[in-house]
Amino acid sequence: MPVTVLLLDSVTKLPPEADGAVVVGGSHGAVYAAHLSAKAGVRAAIHHDAGIGLDEAGVSGLPYAEELGMAMVTLATDSCRIGDAQDQFARGVVSRVNAPAAACGVTVGMGCKDATEKLKAAAWPHRMPPPKKEDRYLVGKVVCLDSASLLVPEDRDRVLATGSHAALISGHTTAPFRPRLILFNDGGPGIDRGGVLGLDVLESEGVAGAAVAARTARIGDGRSTLQDGTLSWVNRPAYRLGLRVGSPALALAHAVAEKN
Repeated sequence: MPVTVLLLDSVTKLPPEADGAVVVGGSHGAVYAAHLSAKAGVRAAIHHDAGIGLDEAGVSGLPYAEELGMAMVTLATDSCRIGDAQDQFARGVVSRVNAPAAACGVTVGMGCKDATEKLKAAAWPHRMPPPKKEDRYLVGKVVCLDSASLLVPEDRDRVLATGSHAALISGHTTAPFRPRLILFNDGGPGIDRGGVLGLDVLESEGVAGAAVAARTARIGDGRSTLQDGTLSWVNRPAYRLGLRVGSPALALAHAVAEKN
């Protein structure tokens, strides 16, 4: 039976068809994203390396997947846009490979299309992962979320720090919640400014948004965005709130949260 290949801009909500498929996902390659791919039963996962970043968080899902026996690779941020599976499939170049993927013949420097074909031979099914969840934390008056997918209607007018990238898909999904300020990881930002294009979407909706440099904060970790991150990109509404590129996110986010 032919192996299905799915191109999905995010792995946060994988469809039933992902079970047994090779999935090219626009999500970063950190542990929780790898967990979601494994939980969905994918045969092999191709994620984005999000600039690799602090503590190599952007590729930390590879050893996690390897322990489960799931083949996983990441694509270089300077080769394709994060959050854009079509672009990843067309232009992506492999940056990291775990052992099950290497056993299929995938190598660093290989194009995504070729890697996808080789990963159709990945061992499957693999072991299912133990339960794991993303969390929300309150740090002072700032809400830290490991993923922007955890936003709720009550986040309107709050200051939020997320572990997500700021690609186009993030801008479109978070703008309707109308936070006072939302912080992301810049994911590199990589080719075409892919990791921060969502800030332009937020700006068009009048929502203040900014990103911290991937090298300064662990992607997939909202508290690291807030507590470790240095601002690398700021949209106009965020600039008007006092945010500046090169400044620590922590003090500025708290200052905005304290304003009435």
